[in-house]
Amino acid sequence: MAKGEADINQCPPGGEATIIALADLLDVEVKPLNAEHGEIKSLPTIVRIDEQICIGCTLCIQACPVDAILGAAKQMHTIIESECTGCDLCIAPCPVDCIHIVEVQPTIRNWTVDLPNAGPAAPNAI
Repeated sequence: MAKGEADINQCPPGGEATIIALADLLDVEVKPLNAEHGEIKSLPTIVRIDEQICIGCTLCIQACPVDAILGAAKQMHTIIESECTGCDLCIAPCPVDCIHIVEVQPTIRNWTVDLPNAGPAAPNAI
């Protein structure tokens, strides 16, 4: 890309956010991802609690199958993001609608790559 030989839309893991950032940086037009290099996978999700609205009813804590919500009765609740699976089972029981699904944006700390299946291991060299 620095040599002008690659376009800004060649990175499926970076997704639309990367394409937009590159377009802004290079002062060029945003383009859709080039499908030759793969598809943009939907990002994983987690939930967030608007702690200013939360009334501490504990209904979300009871609904969470992985104990990713920390809080006590009549106290503010919060999500333990590293434990949240984004299943959204906590959203429906909330009486004040303070829980929302958000996409986890890839960062250097949470980005992973799916490696292709390499097939059977190579035979031992003699």
